[in-house]
Amino acid sequence: MDILIKAATILDPQSKHHTKKRDILIENGTIKKIATTLKNPKKVKEISLENLYVSQGWFDSSVSFGEPGFEERETIQNGLQTAAESGFTHVAVNANTQPVTDSKSNIKFLKSQAHNNAVSLYPIGALTVKSESKDLAELYDMQNEGAISFYDYKKPIANANLLKIALQYTQNFDGLVQSFPLDYSVAKNGMMNEGINSTKLGLKGIPAFSEELQITRDLYILEYTGGKLHIPTISTKKSVQLIKEAKKQGLDVTCSVSISNLLLTDNLLEEFDTQYKLLPPLRTKEDTKALLKGLKDGVIDGVTSDHDPIDIEHKKTEYEHAYFGSIGLESCFGALRSLVDTETAIKALNQLKNRFGIVSEAIVEGNKANITFFDPDVSWKFSEADITSTSKNSAFLNQKLKGKAYGIFANNKLVLKNNG
Repeated sequence: MDILIKAATILDPQSKHHTKKRDILIENGTIKKIATTLKNPKKVKEISLENLYVSQGWFDSSVSFGEPGFEERETIQNGLQTAAESGFTHVAVNANTQPVTDSKSNIKFLKSQAHNNAVSLYPIGALTVKSESKDLAELYDMQNEGAISFYDYKKPIANANLLKIALQYTQNFDGLVQSFPLDYSVAKNGMMNEGINSTKLGLKGIPAFSEELQITRDLYILEYTGGKLHIPTISTKKSVQLIKEAKKQGLDVTCSVSISNLLLTDNLLEEFDTQYKLLPPLRTKEDTKALLKGLKDGVIDGVTSDHDPIDIEHKKTEYEHAYFGSIGLESCFGALRSLVDTETAIKALNQLKNRFGIVSEAIVEGNKANITFFDPDVSWKFSEADITSTSKNSAFLNQKLKGKAYGIFANNKLVLKNNG
């Protein structure tokens, strides 16, 4: 596909055009020419949008779709369309399907469903068979088929020896292990952050130390075994400190934070609104401030939307019976940009690519075009009309956001929101 992007400010530290306004000609999916102004003698499709910025295509390290098994929540095709309209060219898809993505054939299925799409889908294989924390799954075979990491989505590894064996085994083929930071023996049946608000509301809490206890254990195991560990979606002040110290010691550990935990607090739960029933739970203002500082300081390696569609029957119900989870792709950039400057936001959405083995394509002539289009400055209020996902369970409904994605160009395909 051939397109001419007009008057776009390029944000890409790997490009000599970084922070400059340029025209970009793309021919057959490759960046042919970048200049101050370019003519259009071949009359190719022009992209001219208000306050247009472009960057390397964004990556989300934790996305859940329903297919297979829970198609009523989100199909792969609709999920990828949502990702594209939200500015993401790469998504890592969790194993929380039915059947669980715990074998080579399951990985192959996910890849086949996403074939020939603008967004590149990278399957995450389950760490254990059926994500039951008993026996390791076919890790080596799954990686050979295209799995980029191994993770029992939102399920803590209770058996320390299992994590030890996983970290030792994956070193043979440079595999990346993820461990959800929650000690279930402490957090069992908890429904929100344990603190003043949980006491007021009479809801069983999930203490901050249930996360910190698990992280401490996992880091001790990592120190013993070696290997590569990623801790997804941390949520507390102490967690940031623990990971900071581990990195200083030279441990090969990375972590992410969910955009919900970066911006929202447990004060929102006063009305028992199930949209805010999340895991990790929303914490305190002290935690959000520490997480934001950790992101700016580089302790936290990236931000994820932690997109988790839940059907209406399991979300719009009594608080104690509602499932944990929020969709997040559509609101992720706007929420993040409302907290940090544009360059920090783009870095947070791209920095984990290398950790997950995804190649970055700089915006330079001769490279394959993998680009996100966005306006970093527009202010808007997130409403249900902005949701492309089949499920509507968003913790960001009615939030004021700043910055919005227009769409993407990737894999020689153009996707613009409300414009094909």
